[in-house]
Amino acid sequence: MEDAKSRTRQQIIEVAADILEREGAQAVSTRSVAAAAGIRAASLYQLFGDKDGLLAALAVHAFEKYLAEKHALKAGGDPVEDMRRGWDTHVEFGLRHSALYLLMYGPDRPGRRPPAADEAQGLLRAFLDRVAAAGRLRVPPALAASLSLAAVTGATLSLIGLPEEERDPAISTRLRDTLIDSLVTDPLPPPEPGLAPLALSLDAALTTTDPATLPLRPAETALLRDWLGRLAGWERASAR
Repeated sequence: MEDAKSRTRQQIIEVAADILEREGAQAVSTRSVAAAAGIRAASLYQLFGDKDGLLAALAVHAFEKYLAEKHALKAGGDPVEDMRRGWDTHVEFGLRHSALYLLMYGPDRPGRRPPAADEAQGLLRAFLDRVAAAGRLRVPPALAASLSLAAVTGATLSLIGLPEEERDPAISTRLRDTLIDSLVTDPLPPPEPGLAPLALSLDAALTTTDPATLPLRPAETALLRDWLGRLAGWERASAR
């Protein structure tokens, strides 16, 4: 019985989401959704209470779709580039599912956020924790997450509000790069190798080089290799 109820509930949500994305929020009513789903309006009220309850369930459904796409993103070698890809995925989702996105982040539901929104925020925080672990974050990850979410939702909502022909991708890209550049530092330079690796490398090169091609006399080459051995040995001893 419970499985049948769950299936009916999911069917109604999918029908409502289809109406919402095709015709807009104004077309979503308990009557229109019930008719499209082939059920009685009373059944819909039993499952969702009223239209507000149905819209709240749609917001959860939207976040679940969004999270499925975010989870599909594989972490790359550069966490900052992952931030850029994460931003682009967010904006692309919002533009593909504008009506659902307005339910997720629109201003008409202040103070109410489905649990899936917290999971989405957690994914963003995980990206930023990786940036921090790489030593490239200028501010604490929690603050960076709040700033990033405010910026990306603002950019997405602004683009949604424009006619499609006026949605310049540069709006999102430039805002993305400005924000990320303000949050991260340049890559750290690789640590300079110690004397031992350098000395051993040069000694190895001398070993494999034809002595006739060296601009050193045999005694000078032997002295150089002695010095290189001392440098390598001193470095190893000092590291212990």
